[in-house]
Amino acid sequence: MEPASHRPIGPGEWAARAAAARAGLESCVICPRRCGVDRLHGELGACRTGRYAKVASAGPHYGEEPPLVGRGGSGTIFFASCNLACIYCQNYDISQLDAGEEVSPQELSAVMLAIQARGCTNINLVSPSHVVAQILEALVHAREEGLHLPLVYNTGGYDSLETLRLLEGVVDIYMPDMKYSDEKTARLHSGIKDYPAVNRAAVSEMHRQVGDLVLDERGVAVRGLLVRHLVLPGGLAGTERVAAFLAEAVSADTYLNVMDQYRPEYRSRGSAELGRRITPEEYEAAVQMVRAAGLRRLDR
Repeated sequence: MEPASHRPIGPGEWAARAAAARAGLESCVICPRRCGVDRLHGELGACRTGRYAKVASAGPHYGEEPPLVGRGGSGTIFFASCNLACIYCQNYDISQLDAGEEVSPQELSAVMLAIQARGCTNINLVSPSHVVAQILEALVHAREEGLHLPLVYNTGGYDSLETLRLLEGVVDIYMPDMKYSDEKTARLHSGIKDYPAVNRAAVSEMHRQVGDLVLDERGVAVRGLLVRHLVLPGGLAGTERVAAFLAEAVSADTYLNVMDQYRPEYRSRGSAELGRRITPEEYEAAVQMVRAAGLRRLDR
């Protein structure tokens, strides 16, 4: 049975999805925080984003995973703010200091179309969890104007199942983080208490929709799940349990990028636990855990 998102949805359904997501902003339930604020009328919750999305930057990016880059680069749209509060965020000026410009759905649509015109491989929506409604509204316009690139949902992994179901048949490639396997660690370093359970449910739903990562003859991703896992100092990321979950509950063919680029940023500088880079030995130990779990598609 082919993944659900590989079956196209009709034109009217795009507008219906956008309307359903927009209604979720009135007493906001878009992400698992469920702040309940009226974003349609300017109230702000944990993501500090109201009626309209903020875009920090947009354009070709060549530093993503090889299957996303292709020849033209991944067409990244970095959204300002975030529904997480990671004290070590590598892009904290965007995610925590909210650098960006507010855009209407029509303006966001124009950004997507400009990326396509530049020859990018896909539309890569970075930190989209809190602006799904705004993205869906923009996509209604963009598709009417000829947008056809694959859509990448590049998320910190704290996503609502109800919201993800609005994206079924819309998103082609899901790229979630799996940051932690321990609830206490998530609460301490990202400001949320239930990350592991929510994250695992979200990743399972993403895989249900799009399946394992599928590449074309050029090695470029066309649909599927690609997971990122950042190795943290002292084993804080819980790599062994993350890998075991993916291998046993999702798929042994899950494409997993084990990332070694952690560096102390933002409020983690000087932290007893996070105030240093990882060692080569810590990284290699994490890779061995992933292999031992039985995952067969490892990027490093």
